[in-house]
Amino acid sequence: MEFVKTADGSKTLYHEEVGEHYHSKHGAHQESVHVFLNTGLRYWLEKEASNSASVLEIGFGTGLNFLMTADYCQEHQISLNYVGIEAFPLSQELIQQSEYGQYVSDLVWESFIEKYPKSIDSKFNLFESIKFEVAHQKVMDFQSDELFDVIYFDAFAEIHQPEMWTPETLAHVCQFLKSGGVFVTYAITGNLKRAMKALGFSIEKAPGAPGKREMLRATKL
Repeated sequence: MEFVKTADGSKTLYHEEVGEHYHSKHGAHQESVHVFLNTGLRYWLEKEASNSASVLEIGFGTGLNFLMTADYCQEHQISLNYVGIEAFPLSQELIQQSEYGQYVSDLVWESFIEKYPKSIDSKFNLFESIKFEVAHQKVMDFQSDELFDVIYFDAFAEIHQPEMWTPETLAHVCQFLKSGGVFVTYAITGNLKRAMKALGFSIEKAPGAPGKREMLRATKL
């Protein structure tokens, strides 16, 4: 796998076996900030007037969404508990090639690169107020006693990975979300909206990242 440059100058990884990029080729950095940080976490923090949050990410991948989130929380003194599910964790060496350090503070980037290997299957402190773990397992095998405030659903697109978008998979994932919690993903389809409504969510069409007109934000009732 090799990193390629996207339209906003940031890099994404192309997965040849899946046939898809890890992030939008229209702008990896822009997508991460817009879809997950702004439409997901920041929306929830403002809605709840909270200075702490817990995030469950489906598809940790290159760690870009975590880095954007951790950097924001560090800057704004928000306590963060972050778990990313990843069936096939990337190597530390490959993640370093992303050059995502240019989008976060040196402290966040260097600490992440150093501690990433230790975070696989073990909760680790990036800083005192930021804890993270990469759960090395398939999503349907994931179990947790924790409930989360926000879910970042960043699986590969349904055309390439349809099993990730079934009502069964979505139900499994959403059981770990608190009442009032927020689910965000870059996609929005009729099947997805129907599945989320059936799970007891209110549905919003939010503006999409560059290259997509709309995205889904859903709140658990």
